[in-house]
Amino acid sequence: MAAKAQHAVGYRAVPPLLRTLREKANLTQRELGKRMGKPQSWIHNCETANRRVDLGEFVAWCEACGVKPLDGLKRFLKE
Repeated sequence: MAAKAQHAVGYRAVPPLLRTLREKANLTQRELGKRMGKPQSWIHNCETANRRVDLGEFVAWCEACGVKPLDGLKRFLKE
């Protein structure tokens, strides 16, 4: 059986990065969800690798946290 995409080695750094971005913005999961038009459970699932975040969602996440998407990508590449 194939592993789920969100568990791929190259993706492992993403969920903790998403959480760090949110926490550095001093946002709760609920507050971030409201900014993004998503429920709190969606934010939780992204941060715990139960759901994979695509590029567009990553950009929206960064913007909702007040981070330039390019800076968010640079942080990911450092991981």
